[in-house]
Amino acid sequence: MDITEAVGRIKNNIVRWYRQVTGRGWTREDLFRVLGRVQQQGLIEQDTLDTIERVVQVSELRVRDIMIPSARMVVVYKNQSPEEILPLIISSAHSRFPVIDSDRDKVIGILLAKDLLRFFDDPEESFSWRDMLRPAVLIPESKRLNVLLKEFRANRNHMAIVVDEYGGAAGFVTIEDVLEQIVGEIEDEHDIDEEAGQVMSRGQNEYVVKAVIEIEDFNELVGADLDENENHTLGGAVVNQFGYVPQRGESVEFKDLRFEILNADSRRVHLIRVQRLTEEDQAESGDHG
Repeated sequence: MDITEAVGRIKNNIVRWYRQVTGRGWTREDLFRVLGRVQQQGLIEQDTLDTIERVVQVSELRVRDIMIPSARMVVVYKNQSPEEILPLIISSAHSRFPVIDSDRDKVIGILLAKDLLRFFDDPEESFSWRDMLRPAVLIPESKRLNVLLKEFRANRNHMAIVVDEYGGAAGFVTIEDVLEQIVGEIEDEHDIDEEAGQVMSRGQNEYVVKAVIEIEDFNELVGADLDENENHTLGGAVVNQFGYVPQRGESVEFKDLRFEILNADSRRVHLIRVQRLTEEDQAESGDHG
């Protein structure tokens, strides 16, 4: 049983008890309210509460929310020789590489670094792409993360190629990316030290951003103008606008940007969708105000 199944059973038991006590329907807010009381009574730790909240939210997140876009994929070309591929493996420190033929939108398989290293370990072994290539797992952008996590575990896969509606490679996602939404940041081979690794473009005016990014870096990468002195991180700035720690689905607009919460727990925000407001959006917001 994985963590999502375990928490699911806990959630179902609480839901059943709540319905018996109140005799009415159940909402996610009801669940979090009850769990908060349980934590305050010392029956569970704060970290446990945060994990349960994130697991519940994972079922609402989709692959498109966390995938690494194709522009940042480190790929191997099928016409490359092992000697040409080895420096890429060493410099990137990744363990899995999408392999393409000539069209970057078409991934023909996955190369595991350990498979290639075995070739160098035996000088008499001839190199064959047929023997080296692992099948690529293709998934749609709309797949829910809890479903993907179960598939990763059932099939023992660690990477999937995300395809768009036309069948082209839109990006990739790993099991570590999914687990980070549950347990928090995991330092792994796909993490990028540069600030750009914390901002993923989703089009001309839309980004998915890790809340821990510093305001200065966010402003530079997105072309925003947030106050760098008032808050240190984007998450802090967004929470400051709400006046409380917001939950998934809540949004706020300021500085010509809309900030929608994609992942958060009771203590902090983790993932934010940022959209640049058009003049039409701003006019509509003004009308509603």
